[in-house]
Amino acid sequence: MNHITNPNEPFPTPSALAAATTTHTQRNFRVASRKLPISKAGPIDDMTASLGIPVPEMIFGDNLVSVSHVPTGWSIAFNAYDALDAVDKTDKKMLQVAYARDWSSSREKTSAGIKEVVKPYDWSYSTEYRGTLEEPTGTAGAQQEAQENKNKLEETTTRMIPLELLKRRDPILFFDDVVLFESELDDNGISIVSVKVRVHEKRMLLLCRLFMRLDNVIVRIRDTRVYVDFETDEVIREYTAKEDSFDSVKRVSFFFSPYSSFFLVLSIMLETMLRNLLDLEPAMLTNYTAKSLFMEGRLPDDIVIALRDPNLLYNLLPTVEQTVQSVFLKK
Repeated sequence: MNHITNPNEPFPTPSALAAATTTHTQRNFRVASRKLPISKAGPIDDMTASLGIPVPEMIFGDNLVSVSHVPTGWSIAFNAYDALDAVDKTDKKMLQVAYARDWSSSREKTSAGIKEVVKPYDWSYSTEYRGTLEEPTGTAGAQQEAQENKNKLEETTTRMIPLELLKRRDPILFFDDVVLFESELDDNGISIVSVKVRVHEKRMLLLCRLFMRLDNVIVRIRDTRVYVDFETDEVIREYTAKEDSFDSVKRVSFFFSPYSSFFLVLSIMLETMLRNLLDLEPAMLTNYTAKSLFMEGRLPDDIVIALRDPNLLYNLLPTVEQTVQSVFLKK
């Protein structure tokens, strides 16, 4: 069977999960990915009952991306069920009342859809999913406990993902882009979780991204990056959460577009001039303020395009949470 991205290969049925799974082995690690069609009514009903919350319109329940360390059995996997299971099922992490009010007022009609806001779960599906970890198995007793502790991710402030190495144009030996779920939030935005993975000879990077945009309300990006060094068997997991109000992002979005370098320079110049004129400290007049003054001159179509592209928005959003964990896997 060809890989399902092959234009001559039809989608396999869920019963052929093994045949639909593509694997790549690089030294001690095995990378696997699987893409199947949107789940049908039966599996969706089962998932809804099991999760206890309504699920998004588009669920790819059989899709999967996993990274396994063969010698130890350590693995991290990304799938739709666990991603949705990490969505808050109470009212503790729902959008704040002010956001909900903004959303209601931005809609043309007062419909039953607005009432979804009061449901006791995070209706924006802003999952905090960072992957499903499987700890390595070992021998019984104290030896097993010591082994498991040795192969656990631990928070670190000294180990970081080497971005410069990843910017190198090394040949890509394996690549895939897998969607886990997507919702259009009652035609008021988007909430999507996808996983990209690329493998090089000496290293690999996996990115699991939540992109949530609630029109006229808020924009969120939550990234889980998994970096693997094939030469040292080191795994680094970095989780970064970013968000800002829709209006704030809209005001500054074009200054980070491919066409915006000229306006960005002007904004910095204006900021400096205003600081000198008003004798303000840098913290009192941010780059953001100067950029906002130029916003009215941008094309509306450019704004729409930018707000649909998380890659353009990523550097605009302030970071609200970031953690880094690492482990050197040893048998």
